[in-house]
Formats: sequence, C-alpha cells, structure tokens
Amino acid sequence: MDPTLFINGLIFDGHSPDLVADRQLLVEDDRFAAISRERPDRPNVNVVDLAGKVLMPGLIDCHFHAYACRVDLAELESLPVSYLAHRGRELLENALQRGFTTVRDAGGADYGLWRAIEEGIFPGPRLFYSGRAFSQTGGHVDARPQHVEPCGCYRAGNLGIVVDGIDALRKEVRETLRQGAHQIKIMVSGGIASPTDPVWMLQYADEEIAVVVDEAARRRSYVMAHAYTAETISRAVSLGVRSIEHANLIDSEAARRVAARGAYVVPTLVTYEALGRFGKEAGAPRATLDKLREVREHGKRAVEICRAAGVQLGLGTDLLGNMHAHQLDELRIRGEIQTPFEVLHSATAINAAILQRPHELGCIREGALADFLVVDGNPLDDLSLLHSGHGRVRAVYKGGVPVRLPSG
Repeated sequence: MDPTLFINGLIFDGHSPDLVADRQLLVEDDRFAAISRERPDRPNVNVVDLAGKVLMPGLIDCHFHAYACRVDLAELESLPVSYLAHRGRELLENALQRGFTTVRDAGGADYGLWRAIEEGIFPGPRLFYSGRAFSQTGGHVDARPQHVEPCGCYRAGNLGIVVDGIDALRKEVRETLRQGAHQIKIMVSGGIASPTDPVWMLQYADEEIAVVVDEAARRRSYVMAHAYTAETISRAVSLGVRSIEHANLIDSEAARRVAARGAYVVPTLVTYEALGRFGKEAGAPRATLDKLREVREHGKRAVEICRAAGVQLGLGTDLLGNMHAHQLDELRIRGEIQTPFEVLHSATAINAAILQRPHELGCIREGALADFLVVDGNPLDDLSLLHSGHGRVRAVYKGGVPVRLPSG
C-alpha cells in the first residue's frame, strides 16, 4: 500500500489543549512516518486534503466487556462461549465504527478474540484483554444465587473465575498471563450485577491482593481492580493496584492516596445512566436495579473529587447487552463535569498510558500507530461533534487504513 499524506488539517495530538496547524502527516505502513511543515520527499504518495478538518487520536475505552451481551449475569454465564464470541465480534465492530480504535476488556475476552482481530478476520479495535476477572467466593463474579449449596463444580464463568487463597491466586495469575492477557482484573469490592455481595464489602485479603500484584509485576504487567468505596480503593492502591475501576464512592482522602501512588481511576458513568434508563426492559434483575441506586448518584461527584486531588482519570464505559450502543455518551456525561480537553485527554493519552503504550496509542506523533479520527469541527470546543450522532466524525482510521468513511 502506497504511503498517504494528509494535508490542510488541524491536529489534536492527545496531549495539548491547542490545535496544531501547518503540518503534513505522512502515514506509511501502519504508523505516522513523518509530521512536518514541508512535504516529505516520497514517491507514489496518495494525498488526502482535510480541508480544515481536525485530525485526532482514535478513542480508547479502558473498561469494555466484549462478551457482555446480556444484562443478567446469571443468564450470561449460561451461554456457550462460541455464541459469546459471535456477539463479541458484533460489539467490537460497532465500537470501532464509533471511533474507538482501542478497547481494554475488563473481563471475559480471550486470546481467540484477540487473534481474530490481529489476523484481520474481522475489523475490530485493538484489544487489550484481561481474560477472566478474579473474584473470591461470594464476590462480584460469583453469580450463584443464595440458595445454591457450595460445591466443587462451580469455578469459572464466561466473565470471571472464582479463586481463593495465595497459592491458587499465584498459579491463576501465571496461567492467565501465559494465555496472553495484557493485564489482570480483580474484584476488591462488591458490585451491582452480582447477587450476594453488598457494594461496601471488602473482597480478598491483603495478602491475596499483594500476590496478584506481585505476579503481574514479574511479567511487567499490572492489576486493575473493581472498587467502589473509599476503603476498598485506598487498600487496593496501597497494595500496588494500578488502575481503579468505577470508584463512585471515593472520598478526598482516598483520592489523594491514589494520586500519591501514581495510580489511575477509570470512571464508567454511562453504564449507570443506561441501566437506570433501560435496565428493567433489558432484563436486569431487581437486585441489580436496587444496588444501582447506591452508586449512581455519586458518580459525577467522584470525578470532581478525583479531579481536585490530581488523580489521573481514564475513561471507560462498562456497558452490558444492547446498552453498548450508548458508548459515546460517556463523553457527553464527562463533559458535564470536565472541559472537552480533559475528557479527550482521558480518552486518548491517559488511557494509552494506562495501557502502557503511551508513545504508540492515544497520540499523534512520529512513530505512533496511525489510529485516528477526522472530525468536521473542533471537538475541543464542542464534544457533541463526537457523541451527537450527527455525522461530524468523517472518517475512522486504524493502522493507517480507513475503517469508516463518509458515504457519498
């Protein structure tokens, strides 16, 4: 494929709140080969005139569930993984069409799904997967109803695995990383979609969390943790957890501790809005909707607390079932609390740092992967250009290849 030169555009690089003009971008193979004022000396170059449009990094969703095609966890766990893979393909293809060129799967996605994307079997975002999320018995991914007696037959579901004890956890981390996982996901507080654990519940003992962190670090990986309350968040980051998911019930002291440890928080506000609006008709259990009230109203305040404490905020969605269609609404909700630059910085450069790929993803720079959007207008002035559905995202590129172009 011949190199492509993009001219007459404005650049949002993922890091600066100011657009850059008078630059020509050469895409060769799958990367930005040159960014300069002068036209590169290359033969056989295809030229794309952006005509004043904004070129920006592709969006990154740092809390996605490719296999979460149902709202009811118990129903989801009863489905065969072959079915989930087909539904996962659909969810990933749609995410890419919306402009999410990278997603971090927070429990469920596996090597097979990743390999299918890498081999071009279907067009999906770059996938950073965790394998199955880890939970203690009676924790967030233990989907057994309360009347079920304990037995040795239940261990792994489609999204998570129940594993207890230091030795068992150490072995499971090693096995998950052997299977290619990019990071490890654990549950350290109760959750919304699980039937038997209150949101405030402290999950896993300190030594269990510590061994998971240790094993991930040995592989130069890291741990992301589902955590809602200030106590569970403080405990997790003190033990070395790097990425806190949700954090709706964080307080100022816990936020300062997260910032001091150099950890990240990934809010997922859109999932609470979507569950509140559509959860009942989508089949969410009554227990899930009851728990939702505990955390939904605190989400925006949590972002404000983290922002004031200097926490590095990523961006995720955590949507289930057909509610994945509302993925871009996370930008809208975050824009009610933060500036457009702060929201887009989270969705690009900060998320790339969380993924440990700060120089390849979430940025426009020489040598970076050419994952980008072309926007008709300036999203740093108006975030609705990305989420309103009015067709202002004119093109989506992944690895320098257009995956969505405007019709006509």
